Amino acid sequence: HAPAPASGHAPAPASGRAPAPEHTPAPGQASSDHASGPATAPGDTRVPGHASPLPAPPPVRLSRGAADTVPMSRTGEDRGGEDHVARRGNLRARLTSFVGRDEDVARAGELLASARLVTLLGPGGAGKTRLAVESAEAFAPRMADGAWLVELAPVRDPEEVPRTVLAALGLRDTGLVAVRAAQQHAGEADAATRLVAWAAPRTLLIVLDNCEHVIGAAAALADRLLAECPNVRVLATSREPLGITGETLWPVRPLDLGPAVRLFADRARAVRPGYRVEDERDAVERICGGLDGMPLAIELAAARLRALTAAQIADRLGDRFRLLTGGSRTAMPRHQTLRAVVEWSWDLLDEDERTLAARLAVFAGGATLDAAELVCDGDIDVLGRLVDKSLVVFEAGRYRMLETIRAYAAERLAESGEERRMRRAHALFHAGLVETAEPYLRRTEQVEWLPRLSAEHDNLSAALRWATEEGEVDLALRLVGAMGWYWWLVGHRLEGAQRAAEVVRRARDGDPRRLALAYAVHGILRGGAMQLEEAGESLAAALRIAAGDDGPPPHPLVALARPILALFAGGEPEAEAHLVELLEHPDPWVGAAAHMFRGHLRFNSGRTEEGELHLRTSLDLFRQVGDRWGVGNSLAALAEVSTMRGRPAEAVPVMEEAIALVTEVGAVEDTPYMRTRMALALDACGRREAALAALDETERLCEDTRDLMGVAGVTHIRGDFARADGDLEAARRHYLRALELADGVGGAPGAQALPPQFVAVLRSSLALLAGQEGDAARARRLQGEALDLAVESQDGPVLAQVVVGSAALAAREGDHAAAAALLGAAGTIRGFVEVVGFDHERVVDAATAALGPEEFSRCHERGRAMVREEILALADRRS
Repeated sequence: HAPAPASGHAPAPASGRAPAPEHTPAPGQASSDHASGPATAPGDTRVPGHASPLPAPPPVRLSRGAADTVPMSRTGEDRGGEDHVARRGNLRARLTSFVGRDEDVARAGELLASARLVTLLGPGGAGKTRLAVESAEAFAPRMADGAWLVELAPVRDPEEVPRTVLAALGLRDTGLVAVRAAQQHAGEADAATRLVAWAAPRTLLIVLDNCEHVIGAAAALADRLLAECPNVRVLATSREPLGITGETLWPVRPLDLGPAVRLFADRARAVRPGYRVEDERDAVERICGGLDGMPLAIELAAARLRALTAAQIADRLGDRFRLLTGGSRTAMPRHQTLRAVVEWSWDLLDEDERTLAARLAVFAGGATLDAAELVCDGDIDVLGRLVDKSLVVFEAGRYRMLETIRAYAAERLAESGEERRMRRAHALFHAGLVETAEPYLRRTEQVEWLPRLSAEHDNLSAALRWATEEGEVDLALRLVGAMGWYWWLVGHRLEGAQRAAEVVRRARDGDPRRLALAYAVHGILRGGAMQLEEAGESLAAALRIAAGDDGPPPHPLVALARPILALFAGGEPEAEAHLVELLEHPDPWVGAAAHMFRGHLRFNSGRTEEGELHLRTSLDLFRQVGDRWGVGNSLAALAEVSTMRGRPAEAVPVMEEAIALVTEVGAVEDTPYMRTRMALALDACGRREAALAALDETERLCEDTRDLMGVAGVTHIRGDFARADGDLEAARRHYLRALELADGVGGAPGAQALPPQFVAVLRSSLALLAGQEGDAARARRLQGEALDLAVESQDGPVLAQVVVGSAALAAREGDHAAAAALLGAAGTIRGFVEVVGFDHERVVDAATAALGPEEFSRCHERGRAMVREEILALADRRS
């Protein structure tokens, strides 16, 4: 990634003659174009103006013995001839390391072995020059007359291109001396003829670097060289194709994250010896990602480490053009600052291209062809030219700009006076898109629409941000209402809640129906993050606004607001009544959701069989409408009950199906809980290794999505497994880590609130561990705290689990009658007795052995008959 070696590119003097090799000036400023991303197969090698694409070249093994592939000519000494050049190339030794390009170099060699013109194509700063030099160096041993770099960047007059090539080769130009303008043209034609005559009998590789600003002249010269010099090969670098027959294109991609970080670290050590990227990896990754993996920009950023930390650099990338200056003094001026790199490309555009490029800056996440045409009034031919000139990248059916180019284009858009009109058109387009998609997100078509919306996520966020900041209240409400269920499904619940909060704060006087929906979206998303107070306030606001609406039935999320609000307030009978009303809603999805809620309410109150019936009804209805999320969550609840009722083998395949379905729609936030329940089912089947493997997979998923709560849940279960095996030290280590992770989640500003259910069960596990370690006082204290939290959670199954913990402590203290009664009480809370779990099984065994079967049964039945207050009094063993 160092500045490329000089090429002797000084233009010929006024006499029309280039200096002889021994009088060639010292190397001038060399390009600092840099290496880029990993090798990928070239895209369509169709050349503009040609009817069909060139066939992709077959792989060719690179070896010195490939004379049958690349003809080897006689040495220069054998041929003789005027202006003979003894040197075999002008490539200089590298000054810096070359990072992340081995595959590209190999592929370039393969292409050169089978095609005589290869163009390395990419934007400025992508690393084309350095890749070309490294590739030429690797290929040079196969060329009897070597490899020669011709730096075209300093050339301003296209007619000087042939002379520049002659100068780079160290040849005297004995062409005609031009005095008049007409004679000058003839002189240049003679320069090209002289070059062709010299090269025709030779075998060499000519690297034409930076062709874009003299593209016509470079293409004409390359075409003539290839036509008249059978053993000459040309490797070109350009921001657009040369566009001649026989050209093979190799796109130079940005660096992937790993190589980009290595490049940053390597260049950082040059300005700060001893620099360790491990000390601030997150910030370095933000820098490399924010700069699109573009090598020149990364090198300029690394140079800033002389005065800034990586975190400070990352935080200032929004002002990247002021930040990233001060490149190598020996680099071309256009490579000394990031702005100059982009301006070089921008100045080569015509007016139509500049207009469209500026307008495309409103797209934060790329654009489909339809979007570019509708929002930007874009002409497909102009868009194609921007792709050809490497200002726009086309991949996977989308057109996008690298962020640095987009930032520059946004400046030009602001100067044009069109910015507000373009950004409004962008927001309107995406509001229409997500409104069209929204009803289908709860139907069979969700698998078609969710990927489309995910591809537009950055655009949707940008549109909503602009509408909110610019006071476009109606437009912002439209976007929030349509994006609500999308946010829920794909795991952007906190982000969605924050954006919805900002909109409803500014849109007090908006359209009532849309405002009610926006409040419902905010409330449901806050509820999903366990931020129940804020959730309740927004759901209540939605219901107040919707109360005056005499129009069609409310949106499904507004319809669900009333029973959800009742649940938050602890009013299960009221929630049940509202859920029954929803069975008459015209949208069958609402009825399916109502049955799912009713099933959970029944489980929570110990009416398990009724709960199963409601869940099976919801399962059928969700299958009918085609909502995979609803089907998956209904299946998961049924599988969990199967495990608790002693049917874990039945639960495993059901939970596997549930996980597959919610994963298919991208609801990754729902899967960690499902996966941990599956691990428990596997363990209950005696498949401990499979259970641990499931936990490993879950932890990897949670770490990838930065779900600390999920990691805490996995760690807690590992602790339970260790405690069951008698490894108390490992159990303590896992429990304390789970507690630390959970505390971190609860303490993070704006993060998901800590569920009391999780803390209750974890404290009960710590209490049982203390009991096994012989610390009875600590065990009683922790178990009492667990019991308080379980009551606070209003979660029946969690309370039952904690009561089983109290039974285990009673048995350890020798109070087996209380232990048996507490097991019965837990069955009453849960609604059934058949339970799988090692704590439950150990209490049964110990109490039965101590009391005898008949007395155990009597005590158990006494517990089954207890009311809630009696159960809590017996379970609390703190006194």
